[in-house]
Amino acid sequence: MRSFLNALIVVVFAFGGLGRAVAAEGTVTFQVMTPETALTAAQAALNRCREENFQVAVAIVDRFGGVQVLLRDQLAASRTINIAIGKARTAAGFRINTSDMIPVTENGQPSAGIRHLPGVVIVGGGVIIEAGGTLVGGIGVSGAPGGDMDDLCAFAGIDAIFDQLEF
Repeated sequence: MRSFLNALIVVVFAFGGLGRAVAAEGTVTFQVMTPETALTAAQAALNRCREENFQVAVAIVDRFGGVQVLLRDQLAASRTINIAIGKARTAAGFRINTSDMIPVTENGQPSAGIRHLPGVVIVGGGVIIEAGGTLVGGIGVSGAPGGDMDDLCAFAGIDAIFDQLEF
């Protein structure tokens, strides 16, 4: 019985090592923001909007659309939460700022159908976040009077973490 267990242990370790070697060839490496970096961006965006007297929600998502940070100012409408998340996910998912998607998804354009996909929000306020030329997430701002003002606040969030993202 003891020799069987010893043999089993040897086999497990042997195949375990092989499994790691095979897995290493079949994996990818990517960058993600720390929660602290994401929070810094969200707070900076929220504060920029406050300077303009806008009550907004700010969402930061990772490259896969998972929410990392969500902030809503005390008087921002509750609907701004889902809109901010949608803008951030749209930017990260399509790897383009939502303002840049507006003209290419208008009626009559080949990509017009994108506007009708579930969860896609194509108005200003969704901006990609890159580090060293690699997508790491998206920021979405909702609640300012117009997408251009949402963009202004989103870019303030990115500016606040720029030095932390360049490597």
